[in-house]
Amino acid sequence: MFTTIRQPSQGPTFGIKGGAAGGGYSQVIPMEDFNLHLTGDIHAIAAANNLCAAALDTRIMHEKNTADDEVLFDRLFPPKGGKRFFSPVQLRRAKKLGISCESPDEMTPDQRSAFVRLNVDPSTITWNRVVDVCDRHLRGITVGKAATEEGHSRDTGFDIAVASEIMAVLALTNSLEDMRERLGAMTVALSTSGVPVTCDDLGVSGALAVLMKDAIMPTLMQTVEGTPVFVHAGPFANIAHGNSSVVADQMALKLVGEGGYVITEAGFGADIGMEKFFHIKCRASGLIPQCAVVVATVRALKGHGGGPPVIPGKPLPAAYKEENLELLSAGVCNLIHHIKNVLKFGVLPVVAVNRFSTDSDAEVELVKRAAMEAGAFGAVVCNHWALGGTGAVDLGKVVMNACSATRAAPIPTFRYLYPLEAPIKVKIATVCQDIYGAASVLYSEAAEKKIAAYTAAGYTQLPVCLAKTQYSLSTNPDLKGVPTGFTVEVKDIRASVGAGFLYPLLGNIMTVPGLPTRPGFYDIDLEPGTGRIIGLF
Repeated sequence: MFTTIRQPSQGPTFGIKGGAAGGGYSQVIPMEDFNLHLTGDIHAIAAANNLCAAALDTRIMHEKNTADDEVLFDRLFPPKGGKRFFSPVQLRRAKKLGISCESPDEMTPDQRSAFVRLNVDPSTITWNRVVDVCDRHLRGITVGKAATEEGHSRDTGFDIAVASEIMAVLALTNSLEDMRERLGAMTVALSTSGVPVTCDDLGVSGALAVLMKDAIMPTLMQTVEGTPVFVHAGPFANIAHGNSSVVADQMALKLVGEGGYVITEAGFGADIGMEKFFHIKCRASGLIPQCAVVVATVRALKGHGGGPPVIPGKPLPAAYKEENLELLSAGVCNLIHHIKNVLKFGVLPVVAVNRFSTDSDAEVELVKRAAMEAGAFGAVVCNHWALGGTGAVDLGKVVMNACSATRAAPIPTFRYLYPLEAPIKVKIATVCQDIYGAASVLYSEAAEKKIAAYTAAGYTQLPVCLAKTQYSLSTNPDLKGVPTGFTVEVKDIRASVGAGFLYPLLGNIMTVPGLPTRPGFYDIDLEPGTGRIIGLF
């Protein structure tokens, strides 16, 4: 058996939670390194992303400051030994423009002008800088305020590093060659005539590939009990597609062999991580799951039943520590909804009820019964936090049985909920209504313009990766259980062409989380004398 999981972001690690390595006797070790910058993937992504942002703003400035096309031509093709040459990335742009000259000197004046002028429309720029910190004050900024850039300021913002399209490219690629092509295809803006401007056009894509060449390799780690784990990539599930990498899955499948099992991660619930796993990652990898494990806890379901809010730094309310079947009964509707979402894709759902020491037998039995009545293939109580692998043996057996049942089926039952040929709005509506349970979808003026532009650019064949809160099936984090009758507002949409999806932003979702009053970093320190990290989890 092999497990493939994501590298955690330092934003949440230092902000709102202690880490993502697991806990007790069910965790990846060394836990401290895992939760910090062990793999280096996120640092490589931030460096590449911000190099692209710098290249974009600089190119706009130089084009604006240089009226003469021949001057720009001389700068882009400085002679070496008396001759001018196309760099590999410049040849890509020449091919895009239909220029077949062997030497830049052979280009006509019109070809030179077309080559050197990207004519970026600043109002269409969708590429933000990134930082792996929950820094809410970078959500909206103005760049170009120094005297040396006078006249070139513009409003922009930061995303958290794991929301970068380059992170999605890393998670969805299958080879260095494929990654190079995806990086080159990333669209950062439109020209003043509505033509997509790519990283190949900027001339930066080859450098991005160099920065990412080592990050494409997964990091091999292990659990406390020695089970192998690939840690690779780390896209957020609420503002990206939230899955571990295709490369890690492919390597793990090769290592376990035909009769082995690979458990791969799809972040958050069946409304976010699973839906994106099926519609985006399965299409990119060509791999089809044989079952889906839905993880549930009594505490979370009590919250969906109307339990009091859990406030970080304050004691857990009594409702979550004492038996309360009424509260739990009101919240299991949320689990039932997720089970039904799994079944819509033709996949067998297995429910793992992660048990806390405060859960009563009656409570866990209530959850198991509700899961089975909703159509789960199996529902199992798990206690691996306290018992390690022994506490998850029953879950493993049910998962194996579900996989065997899928393999034995006379015809494959897996299906997508929308075809790639469907219009962009149809894809969005399918997810919002069939998966979230929304009554309608409303589009902002900005989103309408983007959809029209992306349709004209030929991006209608891409799946959609909807960014929304993970705290509710709706876009309102305060609506628990299974809300109905709500409207989803699409406030914006970006094109992640290199990654291979369109990226609508729903409701009030932020692409940079914020720090609470008392962030997790208060508890993290270095033990004097030993250098041991304390308080990380």
